[in-house]
Amino acid sequence: MKNVCLAVSASLAGLLVAALPLAAQSSDLLKQLAYPPLRHVATPAGGPTGFGPVHLLQAYGFRDVRNKGGGQVIALVDAYDDPTAEADLGTFSTEFQLPACTTANGCFKLVYGGGKKPPADTTGWSNEVAIDIEWAHSIAPSASIMLVEAQSNSFNDLFAAVDAAVQNGATVVSMSWGGSESSSESQSDTHFNVPGVVFTVASGDGGHGASYPAASPYVVSVGGTSLTLNSDGTWGSETAWSDSGGGLSKFEAEPTYQEGVQTTGKRGIPDVAYDGNPETGVPAYSSHACGSCYTGWTQWGGTSIGTPQWAALFARANSLRIDAGKSLLTLPQTVLYTLPATDFHDITEGSNGGCGTDCTAGPGYDFVTGLGTPIAHFIIAALGGS
Repeated sequence: MKNVCLAVSASLAGLLVAALPLAAQSSDLLKQLAYPPLRHVATPAGGPTGFGPVHLLQAYGFRDVRNKGGGQVIALVDAYDDPTAEADLGTFSTEFQLPACTTANGCFKLVYGGGKKPPADTTGWSNEVAIDIEWAHSIAPSASIMLVEAQSNSFNDLFAAVDAAVQNGATVVSMSWGGSESSSESQSDTHFNVPGVVFTVASGDGGHGASYPAASPYVVSVGGTSLTLNSDGTWGSETAWSDSGGGLSKFEAEPTYQEGVQTTGKRGIPDVAYDGNPETGVPAYSSHACGSCYTGWTQWGGTSIGTPQWAALFARANSLRIDAGKSLLTLPQTVLYTLPATDFHDITEGSNGGCGTDCTAGPGYDFVTGLGTPIAHFIIAALGGS
C-alpha cells in the first residue's frame, strides 16, 4: 500500500481553506438546507497529499483487527447526483491498493432517495461524496458501499434518503452534513431510532455550538482534532481542532447514556472525535466538474472526514458480532460511554471557542472532542462482544 506524505510543509503555508456555511435558523427544520462540514486545502498540482489510508489505519489501531467489515453495508447519504462517483472510487482504490469496489462485483450500490435520479451536483456536494465513499471503503474494505443520493440538500429530501438507506439494507448510515438546530427537530429523531442500524453524524465545522442532526440522541456525533504521527507512523499526539463543532443542544434533553459524564440536562455533542484539521487532513479524488467542484487529487479536512471512518469502525464491529451469532448494533453510544478511558485517545488540549470550560478540551469527556479518538482494536473488540 502506498504511503502519502503529510502536506504541512512551507509550500502549503497560507493556502486557502474554504468552508461551507450552516443553514440559517428556522423554526421548521424541514424548510432548512443542510451543508457538508468539509474544508478544502488548495494543494499543489500532482498526486495525493495528506494522511493516506495506511496512516490512519495504523494511527488509530485498525491494523490490529483482522475483521474488515465483511457482510456489512455502509450507506453514505449525500445530496444531488455525482455521475463519476463509482469511477472515482476506482481511481482512489487503485492508488492506495484497496480492493475494487464496483457495481459489477457487488460491493458498490447506488440508491436514489425519492425513487428517481437527482439533478447533477452543481454546488460541490460531489466532493463530499468522494470523501464519504472513499474513506468508508479505506477503513472497512470488505464492507459494501451504498451511496444514497438525495434529491436536494433540503432536510426533507435528506431524511427521505436516510430512510431509503435503511429500506435498502444499510447496517450503518453516515451523514456528513448538518444545519442549525430547530425547535421542531425532535420530531425528526425517528429517522435515526431504528433497531439494528447505526447512525454517524459530523458535529460541524463552525466552532462552538450544536447543529442538527448531530444533536439527536440517536446518532453518534463526530468532532474534529489535529493529529500528529510519530516518525514510525504510530499515533503521536492530538489536540482539539479549533473549528470542531460541539456544545449543548438547545432543544434535545440529556440522554441517559451521558449521565455519567455531564449534568447539564441537555444533549452534549460530540460523542467522539477523529482527525479533522485540513492541514492534517486526507486526500480524495473526484472528476466531476461542476463549476463549484474541486477535481483531481485534493486534500480535505472537517468533521466530514471522521464521520464515514467511524461508520466503518462500527461496520467492522458489526461484522464481528454477526460472526459470533450476535445481533447488529443499536445505539452503540450506550456502550461507548461505559468503556474505559484507555480505549480512547483522550484529547486534553485545544478549544473551539472562547466560552471557557464548554469550549475547552480536557481530561475525560468534553464538548469539543467527546470521549476522544478511537483506539480501534479495543473499541471494536468491546462492541463486537469479544
